[in-house]
Amino acid sequence: MRREYRILRALSQDTAVPVPEPVALCDDESVLGVPFYVMADVPGVVLREPADALALSEEVRAAAAFRAVEVLAALHAVNIDRTRLADLGPREGYVGRQLRRWLSQVEQSGDAEVITLLGQQQKSLLAAAPATARVALVHGDYRFDNLVVDPDEGTVQAVLDWEIATLGDPLADFGSLLVYWDEPDDERPALGVSGPTAVPAFPSRHDVVRWYAEASALDLDALDFYVAFGYWKLACILHGVTQRYRSGAGGGAGTEALPVDMAEHVRWLARRSADHLSRYQAMAL
Repeated sequence: MRREYRILRALSQDTAVPVPEPVALCDDESVLGVPFYVMADVPGVVLREPADALALSEEVRAAAAFRAVEVLAALHAVNIDRTRLADLGPREGYVGRQLRRWLSQVEQSGDAEVITLLGQQQKSLLAAAPATARVALVHGDYRFDNLVVDPDEGTVQAVLDWEIATLGDPLADFGSLLVYWDEPDDERPALGVSGPTAVPAFPSRHDVVRWYAEASALDLDALDFYVAFGYWKLACILHGVTQRYRSGAGGGAGTEALPVDMAEHVRWLARRSADHLSRYQAMAL
């Protein structure tokens, strides 16, 4: 809580990144039993599924897509020294740390088949990891689920959920956004259920890449690596979700609440990761 409050304060004071205004931080655990903070309410909508996007006009959908990319580029352009976030995390080795962290979560599941599958891909990703393009503030889970959008204009009113934000490689953020960016003709959605970008009037991933390249001025030659990393990371996350459901956690729901055969879907995500990594390696030759 203290960390998220610090990030919100820094971003709200002098950056182009829209966040809810942090109102107060309470360290007195006698109030709620834990530290907590209060932030201002931000009017707007959160686009979690196709129905949410279909409630908006086609013009607003297109605008929301462009603004989401624009805000991500603005986040990655934040001067971390000027905003006093320079000590938020190590400046180097972000992808390596992420690869080790998420595999350690998978290893705790005890599922030997998945541990082997994702462990082999982790080694391949570690061996191929490119040098960091730019050290930036990264959100860690940037997608429409974590954005408040104006339903009339399509502007991004606020970016939410800064729990895993740190210093790292901005292309890891962008690669994950592309993984979540569903298109109508995709083989299947990355999450197993379609997201808001699968409906008409949302631009393609190709357009999103072009917009981000123009807004960030980053070299995207290694982008396939970061998409491969994004698919692998999502496989780790969804495997953990599956394990929690099976153990009776996750809101008390059982495995019947999962939208697809998640064990098979995790294998599919791992294959997608391998495909993008092979593409990156072929281009690097």
